[in-house]
Amino acid sequence: MPTHRSKLFNTPLSRRSVMGAGAALAGGLALGGGRLQVSAQDGRNSVVWISPRGTLEVFDDYGYWVAVEMGYFGDIETELQPGILEATSGGKAVAEGQADMSFVSPGVFSALIEADTGLVSVWHQVAQETFDFAVAPGSDITEVAQLEGMRVALGDPGWSLITDPLFAQAGIDPASVQYVQAGATWAQAVGSGQADAALCWEGLRAQWGAAGLEYDYILGKDWSVFPANSFQIRQADLEDDSLTELYTNYLKGWAMGMEFTHWNPLAATQIVVSQPDIGSALEESFPDMAVGVESLWQNALIFRGDFDNRAGWGDHDLESWQAYFDTLLDLGQVTEEITAEDVCKNEYIAGANDFDLEQVKEDARTYPLDETFAAIDMPEGAGFTKDELG
Repeated sequence: MPTHRSKLFNTPLSRRSVMGAGAALAGGLALGGGRLQVSAQDGRNSVVWISPRGTLEVFDDYGYWVAVEMGYFGDIETELQPGILEATSGGKAVAEGQADMSFVSPGVFSALIEADTGLVSVWHQVAQETFDFAVAPGSDITEVAQLEGMRVALGDPGWSLITDPLFAQAGIDPASVQYVQAGATWAQAVGSGQADAALCWEGLRAQWGAAGLEYDYILGKDWSVFPANSFQIRQADLEDDSLTELYTNYLKGWAMGMEFTHWNPLAATQIVVSQPDIGSALEESFPDMAVGVESLWQNALIFRGDFDNRAGWGDHDLESWQAYFDTLLDLGQVTEEITAEDVCKNEYIAGANDFDLEQVKEDARTYPLDETFAAIDMPEGAGFTKDELG
């Protein structure tokens, strides 16, 4: 029987979780010395995935929750863990053997590469740029290049590691941008006149609108060629033939969950909200569940990306990754050249996408919607219309 375990910060932490967090912060374990390295030799059938966020109470991980609900992981024992506050902690936990797979941004991944952690990206989860810029309604600012010399609000100074490459890609000197460090009020900075633009991202954009923050957006997916978050494992695991089937089947579960969601995002959102560990928090954050559907769907669109020109779910576009790494080198965010094909691997992609597409579509078409979700409009671009469900 497939199982999963998810740990939230407001639940008791296991001894392993505490040790993993401490190791990630302090770097106290030798690389490859953790429990999971040992169990791999015993023919393990489990995968521990660690989030880049401090909470799992989001719609972003819908592919996992759908896969759990529908049994797409088969007999693999799966576990989701929240991250801790330090940005590179998820990748460090994997490098140190406290988890199997992390989900960090390209910027954090590049820092982990520089730190010689031995991680490789094996699944490009977010195929298109997730970061957007919010501007005042009707603003003359319609392109990122127009933000040269302008005030841009950030929630944390470290976010400049996200925005600097975007500005460089747009052809402007990041040093020309006036960053407004607005902390927790950065979302309101444009409306209050403190800033000309504010960093935002897909999924969050829906929440801002629901909270009454009426902005226009320069969408990253419309202009940026840079990649977004991917899944990383230890290179030693990639090279271990005994783990190939496990990781392929695990990633297949994610692929099937995302395929299901493409066809019926209403059902996927309902499935996420039904999870006992996170459902009540999501209902509190999204009292209008139509906004929850919109938030999930914003992510679903960039996770899928230009699917007709991808080799399937999880496929890395090496040209996109190389352009990003080269930009980081030009900015001095990395000190040595990174070759995309050395660190972005597509070995699992063909196998993970080898599933019964028609069965997944039928699962999505026939999934019973409850009264709440049956009353919500199907998002534009979904595989099925409401009339096709049944």
